[in-house]
Amino acid sequence: MATYADRASVPREMWLSLLLESVTQIDVLVFSGTFFAQSNPRIATMLAQRAGAGVKVRLCFGDPHGRAVAIRGREEGIGDALAAKVHASLTYYRQLLGTPGCEIRLHDTTLYSSLFRYDNDLLVNPHVWGQPASANPLLHLQKEGTLRWFDGYASSFDAVWDSARPWTDDPQEAQAHGRQD
Repeated sequence: MATYADRASVPREMWLSLLLESVTQIDVLVFSGTFFAQSNPRIATMLAQRAGAGVKVRLCFGDPHGRAVAIRGREEGIGDALAAKVHASLTYYRQLLGTPGCEIRLHDTTLYSSLFRYDNDLLVNPHVWGQPASANPLLHLQKEGTLRWFDGYASSFDAVWDSARPWTDDPQEAQAHGRQD
């Protein structure tokens, strides 16, 4: 559909219209995704409304206590700041815990691309080593067409989702996984 030089070049209106027009599913796969909430302070409310309309909402963030977030933070030269960004980002979504139709999980995987799926539209933000996701290009794919890119990225989301653990916002739960703040 389109390519953008970096994630910031994607018009805000496009993010909003894709979210508001989704009728079956919204999937998000990121490490921190802070921009997602900071560019739209009503994002959690909007996601809850979409879920209330029958949209399946799956949000998958990097585990702030996991190895992958620590490695990515070092590679970007920001150290523990990435884990702090994940913690900060999760606070925006706390109100979604227990919301029917919304699930939030934490992954501890190498993330090659951030993914934002809205039904048959998929925004793919490939990661370049050592650079923040925001500085990298973004591809807008649609399910229709002869290329199988959409299906490959959608399968990637499902694989990470299946290996991720539910987020409970419980500090003791993080300790039970052998992690501590």
